[in-house]
Amino acid sequence: MKAWGITHVGRVRDNNEDSYKIEFSNDKKTLLAVVCDGMGGARAGQTASSMACEIFAETVMSRPSEHTGKKLEGLLKEAVSLANSEIFEKSCSDESYAGMGTTMVAAMCKNGKTMLLNVGDSRAYFIDAEGISRITRDHSLVEDMVQRGTITELEAQTHPNKNVITRAVGTERDICADIYTKELKNGEYILLCSDGLSNLLNEQEMLYEVLYGEPEGACERLCEIANSRGGFDNITVVLITK
Repeated sequence: MKAWGITHVGRVRDNNEDSYKIEFSNDKKTLLAVVCDGMGGARAGQTASSMACEIFAETVMSRPSEHTGKKLEGLLKEAVSLANSEIFEKSCSDESYAGMGTTMVAAMCKNGKTMLLNVGDSRAYFIDAEGISRITRDHSLVEDMVQRGTITELEAQTHPNKNVITRAVGTERDICADIYTKELKNGEYILLCSDGLSNLLNEQEMLYEVLYGEPEGACERLCEIANSRGGFDNITVVLITK
């Protein structure tokens, strides 16, 4: 397994409230990648995303015997629940962190089998020679409207409530995360990103940068394109391949 990642403050904001983490098992056969996009103000958002990444990764990677099948699904849900509880308790006990939370998208890869988890609107995409497809579903007001047929996907891209999310880690006492599974073969990729990237690049542009350039530089190139278009938000990208 190979993975590359980058996070950038963008061109407008003073602080980077995104966090990401890439961890390998000792034998290098298992890879965990996490991307979080914090909210609640600079200090609080940065704290929430950092806490979520650290707690989630530490919980998952400390229990290698549970890295397969249903055990892994349970472990991922337990890890995000633990992160949620600790962030929520901190936000309730310290006024300066009140209301903080974070999105999360994570991928756990072992022997080509990948299990993904998401909360909020940070995304996971699957890329191969046939094209690109989004794996995760946003937990957002606009995504719900698209699912109901109230607006089209094209209209969703410029909707005024585009950034209103309906789920986040740390904003409520309980949390519900979605789980997905994907096979990853040689020459195939999984891309994780915050909405600082997906709001400024379309899927075909992501596909092009991953497939038609050196993969180890794809994250940097994608980040540069987002910044060249204004960099209105923090930008985080992680690329995984077998």
